Order: sequence, then structure tokens, then C-alpha cells
Amino acid sequence: MRLEVLVCLVAATPLAAEPLFAPVEVPFHTYEGGWEHFVGGGVATFDCSGDGLPEVFAAGGSNPSQLFLNQSRPDEDITFSPLPALAITGVIGAYPLDIDSDGILDLAILRVGENQLMRGLGECRFAEFDSLGFQTDDRWTTAFSATWEDGATLPTLAFGNYVDRTDPDGPFGTCDTNLLYRPEGETYAPPIALEPGFCALSMLFSDWGRLGRADLRVSNDRHYYVRGGEEQMWAMEAAPRLFDERDGWNSHQLWGMGIASRDLDGDGLAEVMLTSMGDQRLQVLDGDGPGFVDVRFERGTTAHRPYTGGDGRPSTGWHAAFGDVDNDGFEDLFMTKGNVEQMPGSAMDDPNNLLMGSADGTFSEAGLEAGVASLHRGRGGALVDLNGDGLLDIVVVNRHAPMEVFRNVSTDTGAWLAVDVAQAGANPFAVGAFVELRAEGRLWTQEITVGGGHAGGSAGPLHFGLGTPDTVEARVIWPDGEATDWAEVSVNQRTTLSRD
Repeated sequence: MRLEVLVCLVAATPLAAEPLFAPVEVPFHTYEGGWEHFVGGGVATFDCSGDGLPEVFAAGGSNPSQLFLNQSRPDEDITFSPLPALAITGVIGAYPLDIDSDGILDLAILRVGENQLMRGLGECRFAEFDSLGFQTDDRWTTAFSATWEDGATLPTLAFGNYVDRTDPDGPFGTCDTNLLYRPEGETYAPPIALEPGFCALSMLFSDWGRLGRADLRVSNDRHYYVRGGEEQMWAMEAAPRLFDERDGWNSHQLWGMGIASRDLDGDGLAEVMLTSMGDQRLQVLDGDGPGFVDVRFERGTTAHRPYTGGDGRPSTGWHAAFGDVDNDGFEDLFMTKGNVEQMPGSAMDDPNNLLMGSADGTFSEAGLEAGVASLHRGRGGALVDLNGDGLLDIVVVNRHAPMEVFRNVSTDTGAWLAVDVAQAGANPFAVGAFVELRAEGRLWTQEITVGGGHAGGSAGPLHFGLGTPDTVEARVIWPDGEATDWAEVSVNQRTTLSRD
């Protein structure tokens, strides 16, 4: 099913809001380790306490990972306290999802070593699943995504693996194989090898063309595949296959770190952001096929050199996330930045980016004025409302430096809506569904996905910045293609759209 819409970007009177963030004092945590932890350092945000506010789970590398209980009060200051659960070494990152469809979020934890699927028990307690038949071994896992395929009671899981540490000819040219786990009833079959692998650092299942099937986008690190590799997209057919030029796929090579996707122009189809070393690439679909083309220069998203700090060498991007931080109705883009370790050709003082979207589809840098231009080695990140005030806050996990949290204290912001989606049976959080809002001649679309970013993701309500309307119409296109009727919803609240 391809959604046909009238694209109507209206240049409404701009709001007066200027983005502003204040640093939050949080318990000390840092991401450490040798070569195997130059990458990673992801963060997962999800509500495990049941109070409606997201907790934070941060990778630690050679340090234990750390789960932080969100003790914020709605609309007030942000506070966290550490919890003893999930203190695991070797963690690269993690992604929340409800694997067993019991309504409680679980965690897929990526490690240098054996990966772990942790079952959520409620009240921020976890235990390893013992009945899924999930087979894992000692690898260097740096990417993850999940989706529910037609009729399945368990999600399909994709794990992206980096360099094969056991190959004596490594590390260059020795990228490991990626693995796909498809369920057979209530357990997982042995993994399917997705070959060739080109050192994946991010993956995302998405129904890119609104055709009714989620395919797997993989962003790869050219630093290690060296030659012969490229970005990839796997067609999730009975036997997965790589899209190629006969399908309309366009070849791209970059030092791929992270993926973010969001519909930026109101046509119902997502643009894609890819972080890299040297430049960041915003891409749009090229015709009706699965191919994408770069529009990074036209839109102002290259972010290829630091904008403050005095270091003019090329910039290194990691996590990317779209979100409307001033609620003006136009998506903004946050990216963490930082040198891999001591790469002399790349900037050492490399600030995070906060690119503000505008009505004409272009972006402009506001990181310094907004207060988020940290010069630490940023890795994982999250753009999420931590205190329920309708404004997106920022979490950054740093290598060799403390984790940072920035509270959004912007004033004169626009309207917003936080949307939870629920259905009975398998996949209760409706991964693969599309939520659409319309008002004042505009359409906003977000897809519910698990994956992307750099080594971490968020589960929780979808946040829509809306600008000026008092009400919107909302609907859900469920993963099986069925659509609800449009319903009027008041803004500036959190609401649930239920299939029942």
C-alpha cells in the first residue's frame, strides 16, 4: 500500500522560540575500553518503572553498563538515580522492544561477546529469556533492528557485526557476517547469515516506500571494508536478498555510523539521515524504487566541520535523531560527534550538532546558542521527553567523559502531541505501524520502528511538534495495512490510539 498525499509545505508565521537547553547533574557514568569500544556507547530510553517517564540504560564498554531510574516529576526538574540491574560488562549498546508481547518492554543488549535478550519483569527487573531458542556466540555486535513479519508472534531480529576479531588477516577487509533471526512459532530458528557483511554500525527495518513490507537498511563503515563494499538494503523476502541496481538501488560508500529516518516534507515517505566521518548525508527516495540520492548540500545537513572549538579538521558523526525540539511543526536533527580515538585527520574538539528545521526544508546550526555543543567524544544519544513537559530533552553517552543530560528549557514553543499506540495480541506496541496527524493543510507522519541511531534506541510515545493548531486529526495505519478512521484530538497532551 503506497499512501498518496498532497504535499503542502506552508510557510506559516514562524514561532518566536529559540532552542535552549540546560545541563542536568546526573550520576557519573562513562563509556570506556580499548579498540573494541572505539565504537558503540549506545543508550536506550524506555519506561521500565511504569510511571510514564523513560528510564535510561547506558552502555559502559569495559565498565559495567548502568540503568538509571527516572525520578523526575512531570513538568519539573530531571533527576536520576542508579539501579543495580543490568550491570554488565562488554556492552556496546541496547534497544528496547516487547519480544514476548506481554506489554512489558524487554531489552536486546549488544556486546563484545555473547549478546543478551533480557526479559522485562516490571518494576525495572530483568532476567534472561530461557525459552526462545536464541543462539548467540562470541562476536563484536554493533548494530541491531527488529520488526514483526506477517503472522509472526515473535519479532524478526537482525544483528550487525563489525570486524571479525578471530581473522588473523584483520582488521582491514575482515568484516564479519551479519545475522538474521526469524521465528518458527514460539522459538527462534538458527540464524540466517546475511552475506556479505561490510562492518555494520547501524541497521533499520522500515517500510521505506509504504509498500507493506519492512526491509533492512544497513549502514557500513568503509574504514574496514576498504574496497568492494557499500551501503546495503535487504529485501525481506522468503529468502532475503540484497537490492541492486536492477531494483533501482543506488550504490553509496561512506564511513557509516548511524541511521535516522523521518518524513520531513509531508509526503508520507521518510527521508534518511546517515552519519559518517567527514560529512553527514541526508537522502531522499529516488523514484518508485528502493534507491536513495543525497540532498545534503541543498538542505544544509553536511555538518562536515566543527562550528566551534577551534578545530577545523573534518567532523565525525555518530548517533542521529530527528525530533521537533521547539515544537514549531518542523523536524530538527540532533547528532552526537567525537573523534574515534586519536585519528589525526579528524577533529578532536568536535561539538554535537543541533540542526533546526525550517518551512523550506533546510536546516541551520543552533548547537552553540542552544547549549549542547559539548566537546567530549560523543557516542550514543537520545532525543526524548524525560519529564513529560512536552519538550524533547537530550542524553549523550561519552567516551572517556561523563554521560551528559540536557533539559529543554526553550520558551515560547509551539503545540505538541505525544502518541502511544496499542493493539491486542502479538506486537502490542505496533512496531511497523504509521501514525498520521493532519491540521491546517499539513500532514505529519511517523513510523514506529526498532533500530537505527548508533547502538541504541528509544521506546515510548511518538512526539509530534505541531506549531499553531489547537486540535489535530489523527489515525493509525496498522502493520497489516488496516487504517483507523480519522479522529479529532486536542494538542498539548499525551494520548493513546488503540486498535480496540
